[in-house]
Amino acid sequence: MDYKTSGVDIEAGREFVSEIKQAVEGTHTSNVIEGIGGFGGLFRIPIDSFKKPVLVSGTDGVGTKLELAQSKNFHFEVGIDLVAMCMNDIITSGAKPLFFLDYIATGKLDKKQLLQVVKGISHGCGENNCSLLGGETAEMPGFYSKNKYDLAGFCVGIVEEDKLINGKTVSENDLIIALKSNGIHSNGFSLVRKIIQNNNQIDKEFEKVFNLNFYDELLKPTKIYNNVVNQILSEDIEIKAMSHITGGGIPENLPRCIPSEFIPYINTDSWDIPILFKFLKDRGMVPEKDFWNTFNLGVGFCLIIDKQFKDSIFNICKDHHIDSWEIGKIVSKKDSTIGKFLPEILT
Repeated sequence: MDYKTSGVDIEAGREFVSEIKQAVEGTHTSNVIEGIGGFGGLFRIPIDSFKKPVLVSGTDGVGTKLELAQSKNFHFEVGIDLVAMCMNDIITSGAKPLFFLDYIATGKLDKKQLLQVVKGISHGCGENNCSLLGGETAEMPGFYSKNKYDLAGFCVGIVEEDKLINGKTVSENDLIIALKSNGIHSNGFSLVRKIIQNNNQIDKEFEKVFNLNFYDELLKPTKIYNNVVNQILSEDIEIKAMSHITGGGIPENLPRCIPSEFIPYINTDSWDIPILFKFLKDRGMVPEKDFWNTFNLGVGFCLIIDKQFKDSIFNICKDHHIDSWEIGKIVSKKDSTIGKFLPEILT
């Protein structure tokens, strides 16, 4: 018995690397020293542009969104998701992305499927001046079924140490600015899949009511906020803290980026929750608390700023075709009126 008979096709793997080469190397900046194929990716750190450079790293996956995406052939889109989930995390520190690595594991290498995934990853990197430096594609028969794959990503960025954004300068009455999400993004899909399982005509119901394709709306790729954040920072606008609204929703992720003596007051009347979220809540009979703690509800990213910068940020977001609005403010935990500020669901 040879290796191919046992389920691992080395020749197919070599062909796959050859086929993705153009897409991958199309993302390379001048700091990439060599192309793909070596044992390690080589990247020249642009230290001449920094006095005390700090590297910021993040790793993530796409979660069970992959289950739905694979069944509906949204392979390119989950490649973008993978980049977004990692990159949106590291930019909260003020970092500019440098390079990205991916890990793809599958039961059987389907070159057509995975080429689309890598093209999606390359697209996400290329749009954000981030080099797809390399990765690993593992064929694992018996561990994954032959038509399934899993993804993980790893992103590294750089920031000047004295320009690190860490929430330490956040103060009372600072504004919280919301940046609109591109739908559900990549969190909450275990609940979404259960709702679909219990409502086998849900796609037809959605299309009948809203005249929109259910899965097109559901599987939109996660928005990457790097370019808009980078422009805001380049115009000497101070961002005191940032939050990527992922698993746990607004209640879990906003408090992570501010000092413990403060609470983010959220005005839940400041935006209309998108119809897809409301539809899923209704069909799934999702309790209010779970609704808020599972989904982003239309808010993909938040900035905490001094009020003097509000209009400038709104204008930059508009230039990037991203809806933004004032969603709330920072309040002290000692404030005796805090009970009326915060909806019970967010406390």
